[in-house]
Amino acid sequence: MQPQPNKPLGEQHEMSFIDHLEALRWHIIRAAISVVVFATGAFFAKDFLFHDLILGPSRPDFWTYRMFCKFGELVHAPDLCINKIGFVIQNREMSGQLTMHISTSFMVGIVLAFPYLFWELWRFVKPGLYPHERENSRGAVFFVSVLFMVGLLFGYYIAAPLSINFLAGYVVDPTIENQIDMQSYLSTLTTMSLSCAFVFELPMIVFFLAKAGLVSPELMQMYRKHAIVVILIIAAVITPPDISAQIIVTIPVLLLYELSIHIARVVRRGDTARLNAKLARQSGNDGAVLTR
Repeated sequence: MQPQPNKPLGEQHEMSFIDHLEALRWHIIRAAISVVVFATGAFFAKDFLFHDLILGPSRPDFWTYRMFCKFGELVHAPDLCINKIGFVIQNREMSGQLTMHISTSFMVGIVLAFPYLFWELWRFVKPGLYPHERENSRGAVFFVSVLFMVGLLFGYYIAAPLSINFLAGYVVDPTIENQIDMQSYLSTLTTMSLSCAFVFELPMIVFFLAKAGLVSPELMQMYRKHAIVVILIIAAVITPPDISAQIIVTIPVLLLYELSIHIARVVRRGDTARLNAKLARQSGNDGAVLTR
């Protein structure tokens, strides 16, 4: 049964499995078109895509490294300044650069189209929700998109450069030169950036779980120590074995966890208020009947 909010209840009809597939097909087609449009734009913006965006963290003039240099001057710690990146990026396959150009363009297209992709998914799911579920999830597309983009920027400007700098500067012997394959470099950059993008969705995940009654603020507070251990493990997995990088990634995730506790508490308070209002209305109606 797929409710149709634009029609009166008596005119709504049950959608067959084929109808659902037809609706899903058009959502997928529109989503695919949006990815192709963004990917095409990224493909033709090759200089900006690779020189400025993809290869930016491989050069010492990258924004993050310059900020570290300024911070090092401010606190009189010149070792924080990154003036040299100790590796050379190279391609080892005949068609490697063309393949990488195409695949990277589609990856960027998916990332840029993410808000629209989630909106199309939401449009497919939303008609099947009850009115109070649609009301509770108002603004979901906006907040999911914002958190995704904030996490992506954090991963690109903070987590990925720290990982790249650590791995590039790690040597077992000075005579060994780091000549990094382009695919390996790109994999590190995308893994760090996208991992942070999805980790930053924690508040929205907790919001929906709290709405479903599966998570409570008391439960999250009770297991806070366990959550800290899990967060440290996640930070260790998505970052290199560098304690400074792990701390920098761990701190915002811990803050997101505390924010999620507050969100669960707000959800609980709102649900309680709506339940009390509903009981008050029912009590008032019963009183009116008794008076008559």
